[in-house]
Amino acid sequence: MMTSAHHKHGPKITLRRILSSLGPGLITGAADDDPSGIATYSIAGAQFGYSMLWTAFLTWPLMAAVQMMCARIGMVTGRGLAFGLKKKFPRWLVVAAALALLVANTINIGADLAGMADAVEMLSGTSSHIWVVLFAGGISWATVQWRYVQIANTLKWLAVFLFAYVLCAFVVSPNWRAIVKSTLLPSLPRSAEEWQMLVAILGTTISPYLFFWQASQEVEEEKAIGRRTRRHRRGATAEEILNRKLDVGVGTFFSNVVMFFIMVTTAATLHRHGVLHIETSREAAAALRPIAGDGAAILYTMGIIGVGLLAIPTLSGSAAYALAEVFGWRRQGLDEKAHKARAFYAVVLLSTAAALGMDFSDVNPVQALYWTAVINGVLAPVLLFGILAVAMDRHVMAGQPSSNLGRAVVAVTALLMSGAAVAMFVV
Repeated sequence: MMTSAHHKHGPKITLRRILSSLGPGLITGAADDDPSGIATYSIAGAQFGYSMLWTAFLTWPLMAAVQMMCARIGMVTGRGLAFGLKKKFPRWLVVAAALALLVANTINIGADLAGMADAVEMLSGTSSHIWVVLFAGGISWATVQWRYVQIANTLKWLAVFLFAYVLCAFVVSPNWRAIVKSTLLPSLPRSAEEWQMLVAILGTTISPYLFFWQASQEVEEEKAIGRRTRRHRRGATAEEILNRKLDVGVGTFFSNVVMFFIMVTTAATLHRHGVLHIETSREAAAALRPIAGDGAAILYTMGIIGVGLLAIPTLSGSAAYALAEVFGWRRQGLDEKAHKARAFYAVVLLSTAAALGMDFSDVNPVQALYWTAVINGVLAPVLLFGILAVAMDRHVMAGQPSSNLGRAVVAVTALLMSGAAVAMFVV
């Protein structure tokens, strides 16, 4: 929050202000590059080289507009996204969306746990089955025992792990001239495989769980500064909204820069050496070692572990927030103690337990992620049109609806995601 003295001189955007504003937007942006997302971007680089790099800059403004709209809903309504959706749509439809989110997130947690455990196995030689239990148990314990401020601060620091992918790209000495050309002169997909990859990138970058997480984080942020009731949380100052725009802008830009460098790394190594077909982040890391050396492989695997620790609480938490809002659970949120918000934490723990069970079954993680993509591919555009309806309603938005520019960009995103959903089935 800025002081009144600063307010009188107008909103100055300085580096200090940007850094002080970083919070929910940075965490959400970093959580977008979860281990399954890393796998998707790695596959894009390995299979198509530098040709998909332009997508990192296409998705940035789209993702930023969507996340800012969700943030604004949380800030001005004082409630989560599902609460706003309930105001505009039949309850059964919102319940169905929340349950679909829970299923997709659980599968994603399972894939992320497997990716993290495989990464540690490669570094330590210890069985991944041991690590998957330790990760699931440790993350669950921290989510239940720590309060929101502790969790948020930890997640912000975990975002540092994503710099591993920026360093990794410089270690492998890519062809920067080809990179600049592919980035600035986009080439439209020509084959079914390229269209499918574009669909996967859109679905991985603009994910439904981030919509719910962003809005609910805003509520938690306000609770943390003493606004415990909805009446005190309702509405937001122009200064608070500007701060969040800076936060979301930086967080989503950071997310897409990391996506860009992951594709650069695998394009410069795997694609260049004819390793075109990988299915998981573990396969990408294993293939990197003989081509790019131990340094690149270690950086890559450390990034998987760090971002997995960040993404899993986001996945389980977003589903819990959505269900809490849908069913009207009075005590909810990461700032509540477990015995006071039993239903909320039950969703977090059961989701993680089910994901853990998936890792000990014969479920193919690649196939599981495919079905996650299918669910999210259908759910995302439906939610985006719903979010638009909420953000445009002056009554629900406490007289502070989203800007015309924000609405236009989110509408374009919703149409693109709808096309992507159709293409997913057609392709």
